[in-house]
Amino acid sequence: MAVTLILGGARSGKSSRAQALAEAESDTRTFIATAEALDDEMAERIARHQSDRGKGWTTIDAPLSLADALRRSTGKVVLVDCLTLWLSNVMHHERDPDQETARLLETFDTPKTLILVSNEVGFGLVPETRLGRRFRDAQGRLNQAVAAACDRVELVVAGLPLVLK
Repeated sequence: MAVTLILGGARSGKSSRAQALAEAESDTRTFIATAEALDDEMAERIARHQSDRGKGWTTIDAPLSLADALRRSTGKVVLVDCLTLWLSNVMHHERDPDQETARLLETFDTPKTLILVSNEVGFGLVPETRLGRRFRDAQGRLNQAVAAACDRVELVVAGLPLVLK
């Protein structure tokens, strides 16, 4: 099946685009969530996303073990939202981002349709801190590796998708 990457900035409409693609593809859908509700604001964001999805989704929480979650997902369509939070979790737990990316890419050989959401963080200012620059660079490498392995890549800006591949 196809693997699609949806890129975009914060609040660009990338999650809505990914959800619409998944819902048009199949009634049997799995949502893999990488966010954790570590504070009230994030809990509200997660609740809003869950409400936007509505019924018809099976959810797997995978803030760290994304490759394992993809392997055990059962939907014909699997939506991962988002790779950026997953990468942040990987780095926070001092795991090797390149090694974890390689594990993720191994899951792309599947009969399922995969739709992955990721932030494009390279359009902004150079981060002030060493950690910020390290994260920005790791995110860029992750997006490049995933995009190279995908059948389709879209960039969403102001709610409008632009097909890159």
